[in-house]
Amino acid sequence: MDHVRAVLVGCGGISRAWLRAVADMEDVEIVGLVDLIEENARARAAEFALQEVAIGTDLGAMLDDLVPDAVFNCTVPEAHLPVTLEALAHGCHVLGEKPLADSMDRARQMVAAAQKAGRILAIIQNRRYDPRIRRFREVIASGIVGPLTTLHSDFFIGAHFGGFRDHMEHVLLLDMAIHTFDQARFITGADPLSVYCHEWNPPGSWYDHDASAVAVFEMTGGLVYTYRGSWCAEGLNTTWECDWRAIGQQGSLLWDGADALRGERVVASGGFRSELAPLWPSPAELPPLKPEYKSGGHAGVIREFIDCVRHGGAPETAAEDNIKSLAMVFGAIESARRGCRVEIRW
Repeated sequence: MDHVRAVLVGCGGISRAWLRAVADMEDVEIVGLVDLIEENARARAAEFALQEVAIGTDLGAMLDDLVPDAVFNCTVPEAHLPVTLEALAHGCHVLGEKPLADSMDRARQMVAAAQKAGRILAIIQNRRYDPRIRRFREVIASGIVGPLTTLHSDFFIGAHFGGFRDHMEHVLLLDMAIHTFDQARFITGADPLSVYCHEWNPPGSWYDHDASAVAVFEMTGGLVYTYRGSWCAEGLNTTWECDWRAIGQQGSLLWDGADALRGERVVASGGFRSELAPLWPSPAELPPLKPEYKSGGHAGVIREFIDCVRHGGAPETAAEDNIKSLAMVFGAIESARRGCRVEIRW
């Protein structure tokens, strides 16, 4: 296969990120755009000068007509299951927007259907492909601070979206925490075992429902991961990628989700406090960012997906793995509803 022919379904705002990403990929051809509102698809075709692309409102009919290799699923979460099943039934590989599904039962159906069809089903977890998170993970994996014992993340942004998010239940956990939880799994290589979560809506919040949460996850390998987050925190906002603290047996690392990475490690012990030394006394001494990850974001995920469709293999964000990140979201929601620790299953 010298190139991949793809139909994109769901021409809302997020589809722009996809179409921008594939515009520079010579081995990807967008052959169709589908949306429930035909004008949305026509507008997106005009915006990206897709003059030969098919336009329609019926995904099944378009797949029958065009017989593409892949479907890009940019629909809302409740449509992920039917769109994915339709695409798989037509023999297409599928790359979809996060989250994988709007429930664990639907996610399991999708994973099973992809396995039965022998097709790739993968999810856009674009933060994995940022070169800075790759560097953070590689520094941890190097053992420079010893075996990892604890990971903490903070996400605090005063986000005035307006629209549907202002009225969503579990808006932080459902709409945003999937990114952070997947980052935690990626950084540590650990999987979730259990969670205790508390959700609340602070006084003065402009959201109808809980927009803040704290969660404690027990992970494989004895690791503990904590999450603190809010979408109605004014002032001193974190990056969208969170502030992170990784604690190892021989030191700690701090990463701000952007370019700032610093650490200390033990050089002598035996006293009340160990003697510590900075890992990188100046920014110039930081480990370099590897060029193969510099495409980052949506482009990085789509690039790997296309390569796997063309040459074989499984993407990093394949659904059979990504379902574990989704299970963290729904486990946290269940814990918050029940007010107790819950085991996580996928």
